[in-house]
Amino acid sequence: MSGAHPLPPNFLSKAVGRIKPSATIAVTQKARDLVAQGRDVIGLGAGEPDFPTPDNIKQAAFRAIERNETRYTAVEGIPELRKAICEKFKRENGLDYKPAQTLVAPGGKAIIFNAFVATLNPGDEVIIPAPYWVSYPDIVQLCGATPVIVQTREADGFRMSAAALAKAITTKTKWVMLNAPANPTGAAYSAAHLKALAAVLLDHPQIWVLTDDMYEHILYDDFEFATIAQVEPKLYPRTLTMNGCSKAYSMTGWRIGYCGGAEPLIKAMATIQSQSTSMATSVSQWAAVEALTGPQHFIKERAANFQKRRDLIVSMLNQAKGIKCPTPEGAFYVYPSCAGTIGKTAPSGRTINNDEEFAAELLEAEGVAVVHGAAFGLSPYFRISYATSDAILEKAGERIQRFCANLR
Repeated sequence: MSGAHPLPPNFLSKAVGRIKPSATIAVTQKARDLVAQGRDVIGLGAGEPDFPTPDNIKQAAFRAIERNETRYTAVEGIPELRKAICEKFKRENGLDYKPAQTLVAPGGKAIIFNAFVATLNPGDEVIIPAPYWVSYPDIVQLCGATPVIVQTREADGFRMSAAALAKAITTKTKWVMLNAPANPTGAAYSAAHLKALAAVLLDHPQIWVLTDDMYEHILYDDFEFATIAQVEPKLYPRTLTMNGCSKAYSMTGWRIGYCGGAEPLIKAMATIQSQSTSMATSVSQWAAVEALTGPQHFIKERAANFQKRRDLIVSMLNQAKGIKCPTPEGAFYVYPSCAGTIGKTAPSGRTINNDEEFAAELLEAEGVAVVHGAAFGLSPYFRISYATSDAILEKAGERIQRFCANLR
């Protein structure tokens, strides 16, 4: 029997109609599917380190299994991990949180989801700088609230200015979403820049800040990380500081996100989580304890490796006809402009009219999978993840150069 039975009219919720599937996941899966069909495809869509999870973290997980730490835990997370999170925030960010002010979730996305579901109502607004991680506006819309997109400029390093933030604020603004180093641009905010944004927010006591610091440890050229509650302590009571183990510790599949914030908000988020995913996986939580409290030396070593890859791909992209690639301060993405290819004819004979068509033609002609910029809210750009080997990046760069050279 076929499984393609039509659903009754109005069967799906209006919430489903307000959101789109994740473009980054879709591109990654398409690359996997093409490889399974025998195509020679280089996938540069996935936002995860190619380094393995460090052995000490894996061993901690094995020990947890041997201790039979495989049962349900408290929704908020095991006490040992919540204590380690408090120590991390104090040690690295100068932020004082009690364990009751922390929450562990199955990934950073779940932290954002819990926070917005717990606080947003129809009519509320959330300010999101663009380019943005693809999930931010969709989670807001899932809650029935309105994402207010603030366009940034390449000339400003893809950073939202204090003036642009002030202009976007209305009486309906409930949250401002910050992410730095940023996905998809790699843009980072200095302490001085955050201080300027904070000065605006101090005039609007009804607005809370959710800061996504997931790429905190992947910074280059001696750029110093800062987070907004750290540079402006007056915002501490209304800031949710989010982080996780995915990027710094190469633990994407372990699904551990965490946050620190006001205790009443944490309690509300835990209530949401108790009726959705429940807790994060028990074994992953014990691995995360080791990640946050164990050796940290490899983080800088891996960041240095990423910086070499950044320099390689930026150089190769800037040698491609019609491509202009700025140099990011952090994360492991570049966000090049493909404006110089718009209006050109691809080897297929089709005209490239936008960045989505650029990405589609590049995949068809050269087998390089990238994510188009419209998915992140700013065109005509595309995102490349350079969290892969030098050899693969060189091959991808050569293919992109060849593709652009063959445009007419």
